[in-house]
Amino acid sequence: MANKHPGQANIKTKIGKQKLETKIMANKNDSDINIIFDDFMHAFEEFKHSNDDRLAALEKHSAADPLVEQKLNKINAHLDSQQTKIDRLNHKAKRPALGVGNDKLEFGGVDNEAKAAFNAYMRTGMSQIESIEGKAYSLATGNDGGYFVPDQVESQILANLKLASPIREIAGIQQVTSSVYKKPFAISDFASGWVGDADARPQTNGADLEELVYPTMELYAMPAASASLLEDSAVNLEQWMAAEIEAAFVDQETEAFVNGDGVNKPTGFLNVPTIDEAIWAWGSLGYVSTGADGDFAASDASDCLLDLIYSLKARYRTNSHWVMNRKTQAQIRKLKDADGNYMWRPAENVGGKASILNYNIAEAEQMPDIAIGNTPIAFGDFGRGYLIVDRRGISILRDPYSAKPYLLFYTTKRVGGGVHDFNAIKLLKFAA
Repeated sequence: MANKHPGQANIKTKIGKQKLETKIMANKNDSDINIIFDDFMHAFEEFKHSNDDRLAALEKHSAADPLVEQKLNKINAHLDSQQTKIDRLNHKAKRPALGVGNDKLEFGGVDNEAKAAFNAYMRTGMSQIESIEGKAYSLATGNDGGYFVPDQVESQILANLKLASPIREIAGIQQVTSSVYKKPFAISDFASGWVGDADARPQTNGADLEELVYPTMELYAMPAASASLLEDSAVNLEQWMAAEIEAAFVDQETEAFVNGDGVNKPTGFLNVPTIDEAIWAWGSLGYVSTGADGDFAASDASDCLLDLIYSLKARYRTNSHWVMNRKTQAQIRKLKDADGNYMWRPAENVGGKASILNYNIAEAEQMPDIAIGNTPIAFGDFGRGYLIVDRRGISILRDPYSAKPYLLFYTTKRVGGGVHDFNAIKLLKFAA
């Protein structure tokens, strides 16, 4: 039987070839990751031996050997370098492919029509998007100019951002269609009680409710492309655009989720009031102090980490993560518990996460460094504690005039965020 679509066999052949090439590259990446991971584990064992020597010297002489300190710092830097390579390769391996791996070719479907029209707009500026508006959600942005990317492409871009962003990976995410998301939240428990089958049910007191408001703000980027890139039919423009948007947006978003002041950006969890955990009240994040200004305490240094964990209620601890930057991790690698076990543990496998006291670490370079009065370590259930609000629709406006001979793609998305449950996140403050 003849093919219903003459080009279908050729397209399937191309996809089969792309799959084979992808598999070969994946195997190569797996090999690279395993080699780097083995080197990382050997370096960590050497780090532990050197740190043991440093601690022994401190016990004997009350001062560390400068040569041992220097060696320890070099190993620490090597560990960080190898971890960066592992993270990059892991992210590359997990990133979903666009336009590859779909054995079922649906010719004439709305998704394919939208993608084809979007592709034509990206390459030439000509588009048939308006003609398929009635078949899919409104793709044209109307008075704003430009076009929304198709649903499938937007989903893949958001998936890429979640893989790349340490906060998106652990936070709660809500998609909306309006510019502001409002949600009532119970800041005290609802009253309840036990009764018999025939007993009266007296009215109980309701919980105290607070309305949480999350406005979405516009985040923009302008990836540039050459005419030759757009004319090259072998270039997958969806993948290129997803990678460019990810690179442009991920650092800006993470900075806002951590430190944002709420002015034309989300409110970061470090930009809300903080209060000593002993007198914590709703509307603030509680903190535990290390016991020394700008450092861990001289004795029982790791106790503050345990105190931070158990400052959370039990229901929040199950899904909790640590959030800190790499410099802070380097300091915690040196700490042991009362039994002489290292608090920091490397990932158990290539795709795993480093952990402290069996809780995974989300590494965010936007967290502050250790210094007097800083809160460089956060711990909690960020899925309940911090909410990211994405307004549906990523808009792209093709601009061939502003940076000739290059073409700019003015890309915008709207995102908001803020603390959702002040019970769910605690901070470690480096203060006496």
